[in-house]
Amino acid sequence: MLLYVHVPFCRRKCRYCAFYSVPLPPVGTRGFSVSRYVSALCAELALWGGRLGRVPVESVFFGGGTPSLLEPEQLGVVLDGVRRTFAVAPDAEISMEANPDSLHTPERARGYLDAGVNRISLGVQSLNDGMLTALGRLHRADAARTAFRAIREAGCRNLSLDLMWGLPGQTLDLWREDVRVALELGPDHISAYGLTLEPGTPLAEACGEDALPPEDVQCSMYLEGIRLFGEAGLRQYEISNYAREGFRCRHNLGYWEGREYLGLGPAATSTLGGERWTNPEGPEWLAQVAEGRTCSDREALDKETRTLECMMLRLRTVEGLPLEAYERLAGRPFTDDHGRFARRLCEAGLARLDNGRFRLTPEGMLVSNSILGDLFEEA
Repeated sequence: MLLYVHVPFCRRKCRYCAFYSVPLPPVGTRGFSVSRYVSALCAELALWGGRLGRVPVESVFFGGGTPSLLEPEQLGVVLDGVRRTFAVAPDAEISMEANPDSLHTPERARGYLDAGVNRISLGVQSLNDGMLTALGRLHRADAARTAFRAIREAGCRNLSLDLMWGLPGQTLDLWREDVRVALELGPDHISAYGLTLEPGTPLAEACGEDALPPEDVQCSMYLEGIRLFGEAGLRQYEISNYAREGFRCRHNLGYWEGREYLGLGPAATSTLGGERWTNPEGPEWLAQVAEGRTCSDREALDKETRTLECMMLRLRTVEGLPLEAYERLAGRPFTDDHGRFARRLCEAGLARLDNGRFRLTPEGMLVSNSILGDLFEEA
């Protein structure tokens, strides 16, 4: 099983972000405070331990929000609870997302490593001050570089950077420069996401789609990223992810391979035992845990849903969809259901169907949302 822990606190919400987060409350706050959150998280862990037993856990991922706003000691308390509750593999990957404004000294980074974290994903987003201002990020490029070096100095041997492309006002040359500066730091892994303007976010309301780079420029940014990362030894393994040999994110690979996962914390989603559910937010989550309840609003995942999701997730990876995995879930060969559609994509240079796998080409990954939407409509 994969374990995801949602840490909802942020110093300030970024202008593009649609994930659930709340402002970091002052110390001593009586409402939804960090200390109440940590206590409730440990109680939720104990609740699930009583229901699931000591199930094996192969990875733990602290996402957010900004997990690096938790003190190392607080994160250590949670990880100790995880180890007491579940059978955590000796070589488990334990990841933590971090921001440069809250993790920028070797001492603080060493505290997280001592608590058990062995992989850190640093949310840089850009190494251009103008782009960072447009995104509403608190840090600047120099601070991002300082944070990266501090984490390395602390002894982190598995360090990832998050970057974004397709930003308002960003040119292809500016994106190339972002990539160049990021690669100079020597990360083991890079996640590079194209900006999506989520409805209701300040950035979407302020600029709109017309402010983004033209579609042909965005295409060039994506393909140029694949080339530049690859030349530096970071091979693409998923639509937006690149890694040196041995540094693929095992937790996220588990999602894309359709493994079961338990989500803890407010607004965290779980897919377990043929069902999916999402925890309530903030105070409702606190009340749910205090009453010893788990989320009651659950979706049963039937065979058709699981088969479609298997396709959607596997096609995000460069290895693509194993045809035997599809047939095992659906009870029918992939080509019986989607042969004509797959051939059209192959003829257009957007996919390949060979060696027992159906996979998207780089050009297909660029328009994967459209392709996957068409697959769901066809089904």
